[in-house]
Parts: sequence; C-alpha cells; structure tokens
Amino acid sequence: MSFTAEVKDELSRVPATCTHCDKATLAALVRIEGTLFFSGPGRYRVEVATDVGNVARLVIKLLHGIYHLKTDLTVRRSVLHKTPNYLIEVPSQPHLADALRDMGVLSAGEGLEMGIRPELVEKRCCAAAYLRGAFLGSGFISNPRGDFHFEITVESEGLAQGLVELMEDAGIHARVMQRRSTHMVYLKSGAAILEFLAFTGAHQCALAMENERVVKSVRNDVNRITNAEVANQAKSASAAVDQLFAIREVLEAHGMENLPPALQDFIRLRVAFPDATLKELGERANPPLSKSAVYHRVRRIEQMAREAGGRG
Repeated sequence: MSFTAEVKDELSRVPATCTHCDKATLAALVRIEGTLFFSGPGRYRVEVATDVGNVARLVIKLLHGIYHLKTDLTVRRSVLHKTPNYLIEVPSQPHLADALRDMGVLSAGEGLEMGIRPELVEKRCCAAAYLRGAFLGSGFISNPRGDFHFEITVESEGLAQGLVELMEDAGIHARVMQRRSTHMVYLKSGAAILEFLAFTGAHQCALAMENERVVKSVRNDVNRITNAEVANQAKSASAAVDQLFAIREVLEAHGMENLPPALQDFIRLRVAFPDATLKELGERANPPLSKSAVYHRVRRIEQMAREAGGRG
C-alpha cells in the first residue's frame, strides 16, 4: 500500500468532532471527486470514483446518513495496475438538487459553486474536516523516505484558493500552481506536511513520517561526517606525500647526518608512519610533541626543499 493510500485509509476513519463535520468532509469529496450530470431542469445525477475502499464506504455512509440518498456501487479492476476502483453512482432522485446546494456543489442559481461555501467551514473542526475530504478526494503524498511532496488537485481556481486559505488559517503555508486545466495545491516542506496530517487527524501517519524524517536526518548527518572525514583523510594523505617528496629533496641535498636532530627525528617518524597525521606523529615522538611543534618542523623541511630545488 502506498503512503497516500495509508493516509487516506486513516483519514477515512477519523470520527466527526461536531454534527457538521461529516457534511464538510462529504462536500469536499463530492466537489473534488464527483462528476455532475445534468439531464433537465432540477434533474441531476452524480458519480464519485475512488481507489480506496474505506473512502468509498465513507462516501456511501454519508450520502445515506446525511441526505438519505440512494446509491449504486460498482467495483472495477484496473487491468494495468491490478487494483480495484470503486464507482459510486447517485441516480437522479428527489432532493438530490437540494443536497448538492447544501454541499456547496450547486449555487442558489443552479450554477456550479466555484469557491467553498463559508457556512460549511465556520468552525475550526469543520475546516479540518473539509481539508480531510479534499485530500481523500484527490490528495497525493510521496513516500517520506524520499523527497517530501504533497498535493491536492482540483478543477476550480476558486476552490484551490479556498483550500489554501483554510490551510493558512491553520498555520499551514500552501501554494497553488496551475497544471494545464487543473490547479494543484501543494506543500513542499516536511514540517508543513506534518502539520496538515496532524490538523486533519492522520496522527499515525504523521508519526510514521516524523520517524522517517528523523532517520533521514541522522543518515544525512552520518553521510556528512563521513564525507568530511574522508576529505580530511585525503587532505592528510596528500600532505604526507608532499612531505615525503620534500624529505627526499633535503636528504639528497644535505644528507641525514648534517640535519639538526629535531629534523632527523621528524624524518624518521614520517618515513616510519607515512599515513599518520601531524598530531599522531607528535604523539609518537619521544618526548611527545605538540601538533604545532611538528608543523614547525614540516615548514622547515619544505623550506629547505625549496631552497635545494632553487640551487638545482
């Protein structure tokens, strides 16, 4: 099951907070996933399609419970994806037009409603319920193990802006992008997606996503530290090679016996431990030397190598 399906499954089981929450959820679902057919004055029928079984059951339950509407369910299986698709048909019947107006699908003048009916989302819990229905309708959220991405696709720009305003009121910052003839309400940051999941009631999925965020953060930290260590090791190895070349120049020009004892000791340590850092060389010296003392000897060797090369 995809993460989107997991979120929808959990959201479909969130209980209503007040008596109007279910209506808000159903209104968003029908607005976004419903197809309205007109066959004459006051005569409509509606089809709602979804690929999540619990969402189909929720739609049927709310249509029956709130508006006492008759429905027909057809289960179809995709040949390509091998997954079921649920088609809920609401045939033309008395009071369907009234129900569509009550849900904010139809305006008072029998035209289509473009925005969100304010009375559906007056309370904070109803706003959360409407957003819940919107995600149940056309929401998508990527697997949190990868890049964070969240979107709800709608047909109307007015509806898209309405969803953005509902999220903004809840402290969730969303944006709208037009994609051909549709409008996509999207969130990009993991924090914003978590806020949406928590606000709409998908607490288990929010917890699972937060766990993945922590794992991803730890993995990134480990990779960053490892990369830094590898880079430092490469830098130290390169420096050690340069020092060995400088030592050879100095020995060819002066001979070991003509060098100060401090430089002789450093040369013996570097040749014996070619991969060691300056700090490690200092710890192996007798008596032990500080890193700055070892570095001073390195600078002296490098200077003598440049002078020997210049004379050559």
